[in-house]
Amino acid sequence: MAAGTHLMNEHVVVGLTSILVLGLAAQWTAWRLKLPSILMLLGAGFAAGAGTGWLDPDALLGQLLVPLVSLSVAVILFEGGLSLRIRDLPDVGSVVTRLITLGVLATWIVAAAAAHVALDFTVPMALLLGSILVVTGPTVIGPLLRHVRPTGRVGSILRWEGILIDPVGASLAVIVFEAILLGGPEAAWSHSLTGLVRTLAVGLGLGGGGAVVMAQVIRRHWIPEYLQNPATLTVVVSIFAYSNHLQDESGLLTVTVLGMVLANQRWVAVHHIIEFKENLRVLLISSLFIVLAARLRMEDMAQLGSGSLLFLAALFFIARPAGVFLSTIGSGLSLKEKLFLSWMAPRGIVAAAVASIFALRLREAGFEQADQLVPLTFLVIIGTVAGYGLTAAPLARSLGLSHPNPQGLLVLGSHPVSRALVAPLKDEGIPILLVDANRTAEYEARMAGLPSFHGDIVNEPVPPDLQLEGIGKMLAMTSNDEVNTLAALNLSEEFGRPEVYQLATTRRVWAAEEGLPHPFRGRALFSEDSTFDQLVSRLASGSIVKKTQLSETFDYEAFKQLYGETARVLFVIDPGRNLKVITSDHPPSPAPDSTLISLVDPPADSLSDGEKGGGSLP
Repeated sequence: MAAGTHLMNEHVVVGLTSILVLGLAAQWTAWRLKLPSILMLLGAGFAAGAGTGWLDPDALLGQLLVPLVSLSVAVILFEGGLSLRIRDLPDVGSVVTRLITLGVLATWIVAAAAAHVALDFTVPMALLLGSILVVTGPTVIGPLLRHVRPTGRVGSILRWEGILIDPVGASLAVIVFEAILLGGPEAAWSHSLTGLVRTLAVGLGLGGGGAVVMAQVIRRHWIPEYLQNPATLTVVVSIFAYSNHLQDESGLLTVTVLGMVLANQRWVAVHHIIEFKENLRVLLISSLFIVLAARLRMEDMAQLGSGSLLFLAALFFIARPAGVFLSTIGSGLSLKEKLFLSWMAPRGIVAAAVASIFALRLREAGFEQADQLVPLTFLVIIGTVAGYGLTAAPLARSLGLSHPNPQGLLVLGSHPVSRALVAPLKDEGIPILLVDANRTAEYEARMAGLPSFHGDIVNEPVPPDLQLEGIGKMLAMTSNDEVNTLAALNLSEEFGRPEVYQLATTRRVWAAEEGLPHPFRGRALFSEDSTFDQLVSRLASGSIVKKTQLSETFDYEAFKQLYGETARVLFVIDPGRNLKVITSDHPPSPAPDSTLISLVDPPADSLSDGEKGGGSLP
């Protein structure tokens, strides 16, 4: 008996480990191949399940499967709420509101009609399937947005819609489901209306109240910093469970509101919570897609006929465009923006989880078509993720709505030093934008012909009118190291930590000797000794910023021989026009035909062929 228990425990450990390994491998493969990660996750899950029979989530997790999926979705939606910024609402609020109301209604009607006609579903079952499939969700929208990188308002619209539509769609599905069980809409009308009001009351009350309490607990230091992340996770799952106890399926709305209010309050900083939840989200999304895709069976998919393809086509070409164009009337969005929004509605985890739960309960209640809910939902998930995932990026580029690999620089500090160092990049066609809270310095940058913006991006959220199209990196170059560090911390979420840089400080040398880490600093810009004072001294003593075109005959070794050890390469533009910011941990190794932007002490003799002059400190 003991040996059998040991083997069973080992089987569970191996199964859980396999899910994590498969998820990470799929994410890494997608990154290497530059494909949407969800496609690789679905493929890996299906191969591990129906393809080889190696992974059986139902046997592995048993009755824990549905609760674990529900709790994972709750954490994902909470993290999604943390990514929502109220500052975006003036531009996108009206469109988002109509998308999660009029858009949901249009999608529901079209999907239900298509299910009734193409799949021969009964009216109640068609309405239920349609309600399940109105959701998109952050589990699929987020990864696709990171892959596509749309510009303008469409990214914010899709992010808000993808997060808010999950609780809306889940609530609609619950109402339709209860109406089916109660015998029809007439019998369920009062019950459904009461349930909707209770869902809103519980979700808004618990979510908003929980966020205020959490913020005050952190603000008053009632829990130490090392416990704040685990305490937040505990609160999320606890409030989700209690919300569902008070009202079925209200937990999704509750955790979304919890995250949104917590992210937008001004009492305490929550960067550490956001970073922790982002890492946890990647792990959960990977595991969930592997588990749910592995539950599919060949016989379930084989029973789907040609009508299922017509149903899928109706969602692509009728339901989504109808919802978008109805919701964007008078919005000011361009036709290109509307077309892109019409081609971005992938379904994700929430639809799969809700369909799985309802199918079990309807099967027990004797509904014949209940067995088709899960395979149809997964067909829609796979079809929409594959369809939108493979075509959205090319469509966005063709519509001029995407910068998949932005090379531009956001430069904090518009003083003469930063202007001299980045001005040659503008001549090379690299987008640059200098930002300064000092109006005089910003004005001087603008008078020097450099794009500039007056505002505070250190102590305040990124202003909504700060145009970051084509901008993918941030350089903190003020004379104040504390300001640079705060900017790196504040903007690491916007640009990603690897693309946030700041000037070194003399204290950095002392800290390195003491072995102290710098988790909140940006990467050391140019080199460890390139401090603000050192750059000012060199420019004031006659050093100049020079643009140099390398070639087969004048390579990097020749450049170093010409300018000596004092030459400091700042930027490298490779032959593909990609910009590399030189840092202390990545010294330059430019290929022939690259362009160097360097700080040099020019030789006494005339410049060699291929050299062009730059600027010096005014």
